[in-house]
Amino acid sequence: MSQNYDELIKEELKVVGQYSMPGIYGAPDNIQNKYNYPITPKENMLRMLKGEMPLWVPNQSIDNNAIQPLVMPDAMARNFGGVDWFGIQWTYEPLSKAAMVTPGTRALSDIENWKEEIKWPDLSAIDWKKDYEDNYKHRISPDRFSYFVIVNGLFERTADLTSFEDAFCALLECPDELNEFYDKLTDWHIELIKIAHDVYHSDMILFHDDMGTERSTFFSLDLFRELFMPHYKRITKATHDLGMYICMHSCGNIGTLIPQIIECGFDAWEGQDRANDKKAIMEEYGKDLAQCTLYIIPPTMSDEDAVADIHKRVDDLAMTGRFACRLTDQKPNRAVNLAEELYRYSRIKYLELAK
Repeated sequence: MSQNYDELIKEELKVVGQYSMPGIYGAPDNIQNKYNYPITPKENMLRMLKGEMPLWVPNQSIDNNAIQPLVMPDAMARNFGGVDWFGIQWTYEPLSKAAMVTPGTRALSDIENWKEEIKWPDLSAIDWKKDYEDNYKHRISPDRFSYFVIVNGLFERTADLTSFEDAFCALLECPDELNEFYDKLTDWHIELIKIAHDVYHSDMILFHDDMGTERSTFFSLDLFRELFMPHYKRITKATHDLGMYICMHSCGNIGTLIPQIIECGFDAWEGQDRANDKKAIMEEYGKDLAQCTLYIIPPTMSDEDAVADIHKRVDDLAMTGRFACRLTDQKPNRAVNLAEELYRYSRIKYLELAK
């Protein structure tokens, strides 16, 4: 397959510079190669999101600017432990390299008391422009697509403020109070989204709200429609009105919610691989919803198996042109550069598709 394209790919994979990559989710900053691509990584990512065929599968670990300012208390608490925007204490767990709400912590006694007990963070109190100038301005390459990470969406925030048990009870017992709370929380998120656009010049919002276990969703389709959809529609509309895209990050087996996620106006979904039939979802909904994913190659996987896995991932998910991933190889000093292999294989497959 590759014989006809070997020289072309070799030329395109010439290293012509380097990118400085800000870390997200607690990962350290790092340096990535800049290649002699035929179009900019930003243009390629935009093609994928627009439903046009990209020239290769966008590897967001290299091709995107990821922005998660640590001046946001949520980012600090979720990544390293500490107190988040709403006064919730988080504890870092070194084994999982993530933080969780500290057991016994509760920032809201009951959802019915949210008006009296919640102290809303003042976004204007943060010097966003200084943070951009100091930490991002000289590192955000304009030839790459930029996305801004917002964690703790509507349901997640409810569970963090109270508990998962009480959040589930509130969904059933206090829909009116939750609806009012979500109205206010949506307004607050829209204000943050404007900052992502105006100060950080983001192209996309990556909005987190996990909605399921590995077996099924946390709640029924009817409840999602009645309680969450109106607020998500406001969030996606505000994002689109600013000229940005928006991707819903939601873990769990949430395949039954995909049509509603599309109806809400999300442009893409970043979901959990092992909990969902990604191939079936792409085949049925890829025309209307792009897929982004954290694609981890474990250190125990051999070079040969890792390459085969990349080929299968491209064949299964990427031939619609609606797929991007954050490829992460957990094996240090691997003999094969898997990022380059993802580029090589997907580039050739797309060239052959265009014949």
